[in-house]
Amino acid sequence: MLGLNEGERAKSVARVNPGEFLRQVRAESAKIVWPTRRETMMTAVMVVIMTSLLAIFFFGVDTAFSSIVQALLGLLS
Repeated sequence: MLGLNEGERAKSVARVNPGEFLRQVRAESAKIVWPTRRETMMTAVMVVIMTSLLAIFFFGVDTAFSSIVQALLGLLS
């Protein structure tokens, strides 16, 4: 739709009544493949594991930087 002015853009959009729109939504919704309970649980477990690993990593990085800053500030006094 690049390069179209407002009038041309309005003409290019298909107009359907609310009933037809709901039928189209229902048809498209029927095409959705939902994950199984097992896939959902595995994904949730992987998210918890990765979040925990990143938390540990960033805690370690933060602790290291904190020690470095404290050592540098100790040199000033």
